[in-house]
Amino acid sequence: MNQHTSPTEQDAGTSKENTNESARLKEELQQCELRSKEYLEGWQRAKADFINYKSEEGKRLEDMARFITTGLIQDILPVLDSFDLAFQYKMPKEMERGVLLIRSQFEDVLKKRGLEEISVVKGEPFNPEKHESIGEIASDVPEGAIVEVLQKGYTLRGKVLRPARVRLSKNNN
Repeated sequence: MNQHTSPTEQDAGTSKENTNESARLKEELQQCELRSKEYLEGWQRAKADFINYKSEEGKRLEDMARFITTGLIQDILPVLDSFDLAFQYKMPKEMERGVLLIRSQFEDVLKKRGLEEISVVKGEPFNPEKHESIGEIASDVPEGAIVEVLQKGYTLRGKVLRPARVRLSKNNN
């Protein structure tokens, strides 16, 4: 610096330096605010992605559990059929009561999981969505109506798991 500068000139130089410093700080502040906004938006996107992931993962696990449950129940249906078959034979009353109790408990557990028996009434019209025709026999009910149930059908959570296997009435001519 020149020794012969006046105090006014020194103040003007300091003021110019302060203005430059202020402008630099304002620019730096704007850059920090932009980075901060960018980081916040990135964090918000990551948070939304994580929430979506959790939701999708929950649905995937529910679907997997339903799939496993469906397979297990399909494997268990022949056991229910075996219980029904057992009741067609003579057995002591105490044994029949015990077998009936076991079947009832078994059925209650399956009902809690959404299993329902398909109701079939003799003379009811055949419904291919709920019934599977195994054959026809002569009968006094109208042609094409259900005469006999050979195997019970079941739905699981409203969807047919196994159709009822039935015989239909045929024309007597």
